[in-house]
Amino acid sequence: MAVAYDLEGQKRAYKRWAPYYDRVYHKLLADAHAKTALAAAKSGPDVLEIGVGTGLVLPWYPEGARVIGVDLSFHMLERARDKMLSGAAPQTRLVAAMDACRLGFADESFDAVAVPFVITLVPDPEAALDEAMRVLKPGGAIVISSKLGYDTGAMAKIEEWVAPLMKKVGWSSAFRIARIKAWAEARGDVEVTEIAPLFPAGWFKLMRLVKRN
Repeated sequence: MAVAYDLEGQKRAYKRWAPYYDRVYHKLLADAHAKTALAAAKSGPDVLEIGVGTGLVLPWYPEGARVIGVDLSFHMLERARDKMLSGAAPQTRLVAAMDACRLGFADESFDAVAVPFVITLVPDPEAALDEAMRVLKPGGAIVISSKLGYDTGAMAKIEEWVAPLMKKVGWSSAFRIARIKAWAEARGDVEVTEIAPLFPAGWFKLMRLVKRN
């Protein structure tokens, strides 16, 4: 019941945010969006984007990519669909409503799974990553971009202190890089190959995890 409550709460929050999301985040996250799309497409043409939202990442995928985007929020997806139908996101093949922890795709369907700015908000991040691994082909990559916190030190304490405020605007500042590393180590079939800073000043980060053959 706790997971269901969280999901419904997220739907209500993103219904309120949907009309304003692009205006608030388009420029702020442009660097992260571009680098996420390009990093995912490096693994191959067939890309699944989890948490596609209003489709802000979609126009950044390079020519030749074939992108499917999924999201929990119908209201966000309406705007992603508009981008697809208008030609603003020519590499997009489909956008659909779907729970990140229950993806409706066959095993090993995608060359890459992009997870932009959503992993910290999923009620069960490890379950979502497990699903991403299920639909990912061997040798493919999960590309995560988000506000991923430091594990130790003064900055880690500051991030934990401001976590309630950040949650109100749709982010978590207390989600640690170590949590994803621990998940990868526990599975044993995926390797963290990159952790890179993103604009502004490394506040956001990109992680690349490769599924072993």
